[in-house]
Amino acid sequence: MSGAVVSAEPAVARTRVLRRLDALLQGVSRLLMIVCMLALVGAALVLSYSVFARHVLKLATDWQDEAAVFLLVGATFVSAAHVQHLRGHIGIEAVTTLLSARVNRVRRWLVDIVTLAFCGFFAWKSWTLFWEAYVDGQTSSSTWGPPLSIPYGLMAFGMTLLSVQLLLQVAIGACEMGKAPGQGESTLPDRTDRTDRTDRKGGHA
Repeated sequence: MSGAVVSAEPAVARTRVLRRLDALLQGVSRLLMIVCMLALVGAALVLSYSVFARHVLKLATDWQDEAAVFLLVGATFVSAAHVQHLRGHIGIEAVTTLLSARVNRVRRWLVDIVTLAFCGFFAWKSWTLFWEAYVDGQTSSSTWGPPLSIPYGLMAFGMTLLSVQLLLQVAIGACEMGKAPGQGESTLPDRTDRTDRTDRKGGHA
């Protein structure tokens, strides 16, 4: 019994360290979420001004559309890591309600691994595109001609944050699956667990 407890201590310590890193990443992500919200407001203001300038003031506009797109690209990709932490990305949950909590945990871990592989490749490719656009001085084909390194850089930065978030979740999931049931598990259930509890509560009513 004592040997099992001793062998479990390193796993508990690793999980604790990983959760601290996850909390640190979330602190950064929350600050970036404020920037993303301001970017969305900025995109709305830019598009509103574009409509007003074109149809009321009869002015030619050549920068508003691309500026709004750049702001939306940044807000979308940079906020992805925080949304992943909340398990807020769109997912199909038709099968999850039929599985046990332990099987769901394994399923979620495997999905995180596949997602990490895709996002890691996406981040690497985005950094490649960013570097090529920066070195070659690539610009868009519009009359405004902003540098393409801006959207590529935002994509690369956002996907890198998302990949780090997924890497932490995969590592935490691997540590937790090696523990005994109920030992050191997260006290914050994910969206699937909350849905299951709501369904069971409604069934007892």
